[in-house]
Amino acid sequence: MKIGFISFHSFANPGGVKNHILGLSREFENRGIETKIIVPRRSRKENYGNRVILLGTSIPLNMGGTQGDLCINFNPLSIIKVLKKEKFDVLHFHNFIIPSALQILEASNSTNVLTFHANTESLPIIKMINKASMGMLNRKMDGIIGVASFNLDSFKKFNGLKKVIPNGIDINEFNPQVMKIDRFEQGDVFGKKLINILFVGRIEERKGLIYLLEAYKILQEKYDNLRLIIVGDGPLKEECEKYATDNGLKNVCWEGTQAGPIVSHYYASCDIYCSPAIFGESFGIVLLEAMACGKPIVGYANQGYKELLKGTKGEEFLAEPKNVEELASKLEKLVKDENLRKEIGEWGIEESKKYSWEKVADQVLEFYSRCKGLTK
Repeated sequence: MKIGFISFHSFANPGGVKNHILGLSREFENRGIETKIIVPRRSRKENYGNRVILLGTSIPLNMGGTQGDLCINFNPLSIIKVLKKEKFDVLHFHNFIIPSALQILEASNSTNVLTFHANTESLPIIKMINKASMGMLNRKMDGIIGVASFNLDSFKKFNGLKKVIPNGIDINEFNPQVMKIDRFEQGDVFGKKLINILFVGRIEERKGLIYLLEAYKILQEKYDNLRLIIVGDGPLKEECEKYATDNGLKNVCWEGTQAGPIVSHYYASCDIYCSPAIFGESFGIVLLEAMACGKPIVGYANQGYKELLKGTKGEEFLAEPKNVEELASKLEKLVKDENLRKEIGEWGIEESKKYSWEKVADQVLEFYSRCKGLTK
């Protein structure tokens, strides 16, 4: 079997869809299943090796408080050429960004499967596009996967197979044995041990870093042993840096964008992980990564995080979105209690094992089999 994974998001920057595709592809390759990845080009300098096919053009768009893509193939014949050469058994689309998605789906003679990652609560235009594309989806798409149940809400009129299969995590990369970063083990100038609070994400409206900075200010007025580590970049970085400076926040470390294995070392180096995303999350892969490393988590109760932590211990550490005082209170519980940090961390390790790529891949392959039996 040969699988073609199709991303409609550029690989030029870190992202959840990119990590999902790479993780699932690696697991399939480990099982002897051949895969190729198709991504749109944003720059002529891009080169990701012979397993990644650059097809189409990605134009960055800022919408709904986050960065998205407009993806188009200006030479439709190139799609036919690639599909004819590769002879994929399954084309696995990840999100459905027009017009490129329609162009590829129309040209496909493979079994077609879509995983939908987007949370459309802040992007009604995406919901409209999905509805407008329903005729083509019913004609050519064999099955649709949602990483959470609400991801399938836009596809109620889809006649093919539907299933919820969550995001996965590489527990070989994210685990309690990951080495810490030495400089974050050091204390303050007096040698006092600092409690490290970590943020990993794009510095944009949706990810809510400003609310964490405001909560950190509240905590710093009561505790002098805190350090805030910020991994990421984005359009609101300058604004957030100004807030930190104007309010005299101490021990704030701006680490910039980090990618690859180094990210797991940041998780290993923190005592508490915080993701104050206020909306638009479908799942919460950063929460899982921190949990797999044995770290307690705090965040806002957006739709995706509530879905992931439904009925679990982690649920009690989700605050109402934009409520800075409640976010600070949730963080303070863990700042004050080392035993609680350890307890929640141990719970997170066991919980994250449910989402190993091995288990997720089993579900995806079973779904392929069901869809192939219904191929139009």
